[in-house]
Amino acid sequence: MDQVFHVDCFTCMICHNKLRGQPFYAVEKKAYCEPCYINTLEQCSVCAKPIMERILRATGKAYHPHCFTCVICNRSLDGISFTVDAGGNIHCIEDFHRKFAPRCSVCKEPIMPAQGQEETVRIVALDRDFHVQCYRCEDCGGLLSEGDNQGCYPLDGHILCKGCNSSRIQALTAKASTDL
Repeated sequence: MDQVFHVDCFTCMICHNKLRGQPFYAVEKKAYCEPCYINTLEQCSVCAKPIMERILRATGKAYHPHCFTCVICNRSLDGISFTVDAGGNIHCIEDFHRKFAPRCSVCKEPIMPAQGQEETVRIVALDRDFHVQCYRCEDCGGLLSEGDNQGCYPLDGHILCKGCNSSRIQALTAKASTDL
């Protein structure tokens, strides 16, 4: 502190208790007893205990590094990418995608980036979501894509390739002719 005090004048700046022979903390040339110093510290927004060492700041709050964790897997997010849901809950990227990613209408699994990737491709057809590998004709199972004659030809809410669409239309037309 680079200051000299009379023994009776060396007191805590807050409670004025004498500090002779007591542990004290010097902050900006002011002396504090341990309890008063601890009361001046920021509290962790998770455990509500004072943060004595490194403060991790995120989402406008202060945390102990070991308290800043994913709400799902409890993995420490100190120095790791994270995201926050609409309720303010902190998630690791992987758990966020698993929880909030759209689900494929075929396999029911979440459509999320592959390990180590940040983006993925999702196909939306007839208000349904698909993985690229699950986007197939419902009749023949052929993979649908953007190529010539390999696109989606929907019919009555069904995802079909061009050939299966034509076959269904012919069958419907033939049935309609015989019903007359």
